[in-house]
Amino acid sequence: MLRIAMLAPFGIRPKGTLLARMLPLAQALTQRGHAVTIIAPPVHNPEAAGTRIRYGAVPVVHTPAALGPGPLAVVQQSVALMHAALREQPDCLHLFKPKGYGGLAALAAAPLGLPLVLDTDDWEGPGGWNELLPYPTAARRLFAWQERDLPRRAAAVTVASRTLESLVWAMGVAPQRVFYLPNGVAVQPRAAAPIRAAATRGASAKLLLYTRFWELDLAELAAALAAVHSARPEARLIVVGQGEQGEEQHLLAWAERAGFRPLLDYRGWLAPEAIPEVLAEAAIALVPTRDTLINRARCSAKLLELMGAGLALVASDVGEARSFIRHEQHGLLVPPGDAGALAVACVRLLDDAPLRERLAQGAYMAATQSTWQRLALVAEAAYTLALPP
Repeated sequence: MLRIAMLAPFGIRPKGTLLARMLPLAQALTQRGHAVTIIAPPVHNPEAAGTRIRYGAVPVVHTPAALGPGPLAVVQQSVALMHAALREQPDCLHLFKPKGYGGLAALAAAPLGLPLVLDTDDWEGPGGWNELLPYPTAARRLFAWQERDLPRRAAAVTVASRTLESLVWAMGVAPQRVFYLPNGVAVQPRAAAPIRAAATRGASAKLLLYTRFWELDLAELAAALAAVHSARPEARLIVVGQGEQGEEQHLLAWAERAGFRPLLDYRGWLAPEAIPEVLAEAAIALVPTRDTLINRARCSAKLLELMGAGLALVASDVGEARSFIRHEQHGLLVPPGDAGALAVACVRLLDDAPLRERLAQGAYMAATQSTWQRLALVAEAAYTLALPP
């Protein structure tokens, strides 16, 4: 049995890394007999500061609130993370995201000789999140440096995508120290009959877009939806999600101007526990993404969630989508930036119930091959390499 302290980049809500990646992996590891504790700074959720809450067998410890803004808060949070992790007497640290307080805490703990495993599930530096989010200049420089420096210091690196695997290799990290650990899915058994029922609703089959908007091209999406509405005016698209900068309002305004507003059933942001019921309403899921370094580097937990829900997929052929979806077996892959191809694929699925059924079953079966129980074995291999003989 190993004792593992996982360092989180931020709190358990509202961001997805802890809920969608760290926590399910930690829970799978505890099922294999390990003791795992997640240590998180209360970034984005100050109300959780100073708490220790169990999620199943996994305790999530949030450090105390920062003393104030500026360098003092950075030092205080980083030191608090390190001390909280050391109190768990771990055999190794598993740092999630090579950035921010967690990255500084891992550096502070390095002189103690505690083995470090680094996990990266996004690209932060040039062409990545540093250019998408309004970080201060100093923070951008820090994150870009941490992203280059920490993988070289780590005894092992777990990566969520093949693109990140290549980028880490390019930093000089030996391939045998890099472990491909994509996101997984907690597949709920879903009988074939409900999938068939959803797939055979004919023209009434509903489409679903589950998104944060930053990953897609609104112009491409709007053009595709206008074409779908023109070809099948009876179709309906459930839209779940909210943009970082109000992109959902731009989509609704575009729909009014272009005449496809009747197509949209906008639900907005929903609590995670409400998502499964909404997924069950739909038969077809749209996963359009721009061909960018961010999208190539990430492994979409939403994509896997849609597959595990047994939906027929139309997805842009970008990054990890091609790792999980075989065209015509688990979904339909379309070229990124091609609104016409996206629209044609949607109409094809609306018109072809047997194809919807086959792809829905294929997506579900593919998702069962990427469970967190299986992926925990990859994490164990990384820990084994990191620990001294």
